[in-house]
Formats: sequence, C-alpha cells, structure tokens
Amino acid sequence: MTAVPLVETKPRSKRRPQKIALETVLFVVAIVLAIIWLIPFLFMIFTALKSNAELFSGKAYAPPIVYVWENFTRAWEIGKFQIYGVNSLLIAFVKVPLGIFLASMTAFAFSRLRFPYQRVLLLLVVMGTMIPVQVALGPVFHIILDLGLLNTYGGLLLVYIAFGFPYQVYLMYGFFRAIPFELDEAAMIDGCSRFGLYWRIILPLSLPILATLFILDFVGTWNEFSIALVILQDSRMWTIPLGLMGFSGYYSMDYPGLNAGIIITILPVVVVYIIFQRYFIAGLTAGAVKG
Repeated sequence: MTAVPLVETKPRSKRRPQKIALETVLFVVAIVLAIIWLIPFLFMIFTALKSNAELFSGKAYAPPIVYVWENFTRAWEIGKFQIYGVNSLLIAFVKVPLGIFLASMTAFAFSRLRFPYQRVLLLLVVMGTMIPVQVALGPVFHIILDLGLLNTYGGLLLVYIAFGFPYQVYLMYGFFRAIPFELDEAAMIDGCSRFGLYWRIILPLSLPILATLFILDFVGTWNEFSIALVILQDSRMWTIPLGLMGFSGYYSMDYPGLNAGIIITILPVVVVYIIFQRYFIAGLTAGAVKG
C-alpha cells in the first residue's frame, strides 16, 4: 500500500468576502448614479412625445398616454434643423479631421524628433490649454474682423482649430511617447522616411487616442455656442446650437416641440459615439496600462 502524498492547499483568502462586498457596493452605486443621470433624458423623451394639453394636465413626469410623433416633424420644419444640421456637419467634418491631423504632426515632432528650443515650444503650446474661450472672445472678434473673415466658415474653422490645437497636442504627445522608440530605429533601417514613420507606424498604433479625440472634438465642435455666436451673424449660416437658441426663443411655450428639437440635435453625437465606442474606451484606458 503506497502512501498518498499530502498536497498543501492554500488557505482561503480572508479578504474574499470583503472584496465581493466592495464590488457589490460599487455596482449598486454605479447603477444609482446611472439612473440619476438618465432621469432628465427620460423626462425629456416623455415631454417630446406628449401634447401641450397632456403636458400641462398635471402628469408632466408620467409616460405619455398618446404618443405625438408630430412634435419631431414640427420641430424639424419650424426649427430649420435640416439647414443648421448641414452647417454643423460641414464644420465638424472639416474641422475635426483637419485639427487632429495638424495636432498629430505637431505631437509627432515634439515626441519623436529633436530640434532647438523643443521643450520651450512644447510648454508654450501646452499653456494654450489654460486660456478660457470667454476671455479671448473680444480679441478673437477683432482679429477675425481685421482679417476679413467675419461671418465666414473659414474664420470659424480657424478659431476652432486654434482653440482645440493645444489640448490635442498635449494628449497625443503623451501617447506617442509611450510607443517604443525601437520601432523608429527599425523603420529607419528599412528605409522609412520621417513622414513614413509618422504615417505608417505611429498613426496606426495610435487609433485609440485618435478615436477618443475625434469623439471629444466632434462633440465639442457640435455643441460650441459662444464662438459661433460672435463670428456667424447671418442666420442662414448658423450651427445647431444657434438654431436651437432661435427655436427656443420663438417657441418658448411649445415644450414638446422644444424637447423634440433638443433630441434631434443630440442624435448625430450619439451615432458618432456608437461608431467609435470601442476605440474611445481603449483610448481612455490606454494611459492606465502603459508604463
């Protein structure tokens, strides 16, 4: 009869119940916060689907009894969102890729190249993130006026790119620095140029941060109000926020139509987020896993 060797078993962790309890509490807190965050949007959807009579009948917070889908049609036609939406899409889909392209080249130069006064120039660029838009509106208006770009999309794009440039460079600089420099040496040995290194190596590896910046910049450009209000004085050139302002001013008592208009204006942002969601989450967590 052979003796069976004893196998040592590790004692069960005493912290296991505490860990489960902590995860449960965090999960419950996250659900509660999500519900609190979603309540205003749920109320906005309920309001957009009601008639004015039902809304003021004392059941403002209840789901609609009769769904009035015509509110969206009325808001679309009266608010001229088809015009303002096209204006906003045109500006966003020119400004966002162009701004990210220029900022990515600048971040590549600061992170992978060496040139005189590099740190000083990087510091000056980063300091641009500290300038509030509201403080600069006066000087920006005079500069655009002197350049003859007032009430033009070119002037608006110039200002948008200038204000988005510093924080985009700052975020991409940190991401580019985390990419191993051995890739640069290997690419150079294979005959790759500096631009080839940027275009074929660095950018493909930076899809998470590029997608993150695309979403953030698209949302910021789509919702921007103060700069567009100062530069665009012709109502036919207005963007979505300015159009929504005009719609709410003329139809301030049409709460169902107003909420329907608000929902219409946020749909493109939701679509863009859904498309880039996977890269967006990866970009947000990239800094936590890179050494």
